[in-house]
Amino acid sequence: MAGQRCPISPSPALPRRLSRRTLVSLSSSFTKTLNLDSSSSSNSSHSLSHALRRRTGGGGAASATAMSMEAGIGVMGTKLGMMSYFEATGTVVPVTVVGFREGNIVTQVKTAATDGYDAVQVGYRRVRDRKLTKPELGHLSKAGAIPMRHLQEFRLQSIEGFESGQRLAVEEIFKEGDLVDVSANSIGKGFQGGIKRHNFHRGPMSHGSKSHRALGSIGAGTTPGRVYKGKKMPGRMGGVKTKIRKLKIVKVDDELRVVMIKGAVPGKPGNLIRITPSKIVGKNIPKS
Repeated sequence: MAGQRCPISPSPALPRRLSRRTLVSLSSSFTKTLNLDSSSSSNSSHSLSHALRRRTGGGGAASATAMSMEAGIGVMGTKLGMMSYFEATGTVVPVTVVGFREGNIVTQVKTAATDGYDAVQVGYRRVRDRKLTKPELGHLSKAGAIPMRHLQEFRLQSIEGFESGQRLAVEEIFKEGDLVDVSANSIGKGFQGGIKRHNFHRGPMSHGSKSHRALGSIGAGTTPGRVYKGKKMPGRMGGVKTKIRKLKIVKVDDELRVVMIKGAVPGKPGNLIRITPSKIVGKNIPKS
């Protein structure tokens, strides 16, 4: 009718206008959704094959095993302390004395067919039967070995000539003048500051200084607004496995059953020491 407005039914709410950035993100997410099924199946098959290669020792696992191989069979010993050794020329050499308790017996020979890699397991330091669990006692009795506290593996390129129950003689493995790698747990220092832990420089010790041994700035402000990972800061120091390479054997004493190694080795007296021949590329380690 004239002079009257026609009633208009309320229309549904129209969608708001999307920005270009939102459209791009939606299209990319939609594309990822379409490719999800095909990519997930390929990824799952790839991860499964990778896991099988690691389990069977093939593919990438073979290269990882090769990198962790030792140059030769090693032994375990006990750090006794340090002393001065006088050579025939009169030169004074600081040495670490390593003793050997009853042990260094082959407890298991692992092969690629049974375990996926070649290694020789060695036991050290005799203990009472009640100090070990029944599974440990069963494992040692199967090899015909005495109860021992420590078991370690030495991955070798060839395990020929080794058998369970075989005793390893230190004087036959190492000679005077040989270079060895020594690994052990370092002495724990507890919680230390940045100066002792990371060799930071300190500030002035005068009266007007506001920063004597403080750490200082650890990052920027708003950007990036966080502390980068791996930042050198105070924390626990020591008490970790440490290896010192290419130490020289100065003396091998058969009567005292000790080996004198030039220089210092990790740990305090009484610590377990692992001694292996040094890895020299082209001599006892292949170049490739």
